[in-house]
Amino acid sequence: MTTSELAPHELRVLVSVAEAQGFGAGAARLGLTQSAVSHAVRTAERKLGVVLFTRGRQGAAPTDAGVRAVSQARHILRLLDTMGPEARAAAAGGQLTGTVRIAAFRSAAVHILPGVLDLLRSRHPELSPRVDIVREVGAGTTGEVAEGRADLGIATLNPDTYPIPKDVLTGKLFDERYVLVHPAGAAGPRGLPLIDWAENCSSYTRRWWREQDWLPTATVTAEDDGVVLSMVAAGMGMAIVPELSLRGAPGGITAQDLGPDAPSRVVGYVVSPAMASTAAVRDLIRGLRATPVGARAVVV
Repeated sequence: MTTSELAPHELRVLVSVAEAQGFGAGAARLGLTQSAVSHAVRTAERKLGVVLFTRGRQGAAPTDAGVRAVSQARHILRLLDTMGPEARAAAAGGQLTGTVRIAAFRSAAVHILPGVLDLLRSRHPELSPRVDIVREVGAGTTGEVAEGRADLGIATLNPDTYPIPKDVLTGKLFDERYVLVHPAGAAGPRGLPLIDWAENCSSYTRRWWREQDWLPTATVTAEDDGVVLSMVAAGMGMAIVPELSLRGAPGGITAQDLGPDAPSRVVGYVVSPAMASTAAVRDLIRGLRATPVGARAVVV
C-alpha cells in the first residue's frame, strides 16, 4: 500500500487523536468508538510503514513521523474543504463561501485586519473569516500556518526568532520601528521602571537591549502590549514597543524616538504553497498589500 491510499476519514482520525492527545478523546471528538479510531490509526500506520503515535497510560502522543503526518493531514483536509467552495465560485462568477482561517499577533489583528476583512467581505459577502490571536513566541503565527491550523498568518519575519520553515511562503509588508513610551510629562523617563511582555524581547531586539546600559530589568511583565500601554498610561513606568502597538493607545502617553540605532522588526504574511493558490487567500494577500499601515507614531 502507498501513502496515496490513505482515506480522508483516516486523516481526520490522525488529526483528532493528535489534538485530543488520546484515542478515547479523539474518538469522542469525531463521534466514533475508540475501537474504530484505534483501527483507523493502525491501518494508517500500516499503510505508511511507520509508527505514528506512542501509546501509554497518559494517552497518545505523535512520534516525529506522526507530527509530520498530522501536519500534512491538516493541509490535505483543508484543501478538500476548500475544493467545493473554490469550484462553485469559479462556476458562479467568483463569490466564495465557507471559512478562511487567519492567525495574527494582537496588534496586527487590531490595526491591520479590519480594513482587509472589510474589503474581503465586499468581494465575498458569504465568506466567513476566522481570526485567531496567536502570540509571537516560539513558532507563533508562522507555526500555525506550517502545521495547517491557519490558511494565512500575519507574522514577524525574523528568522533568528523562529526559522521560517522551507515549506511555507512569505511576503514582506512593512518595517516597523520600536519607540520608548512613558507617561506624558514624566521627568527623566529613562529612569522609570521598565514594563515588558513576553513577545517583546525577541532576537530582533535582544542585541539592542543588551547594549542599553540605561535599560533596567523589567519590574512588571504583562500578557500583551495593550496591557503594557495601559500600565504606562497609569504612570507605572516606561516601555519599549513597536509603533503598531501605539495605534489606539490610551491617552497620557508620550512616544520618544530611540535614535538611529533603534531596533525594528519586519511584519509580513505567511502562507502554505497549496493555500496560496486559493481565491480567498489570494484576495487576503492583495488586501494586505493594498492596505496602508497608517501614519508613523508621533514621537518627541
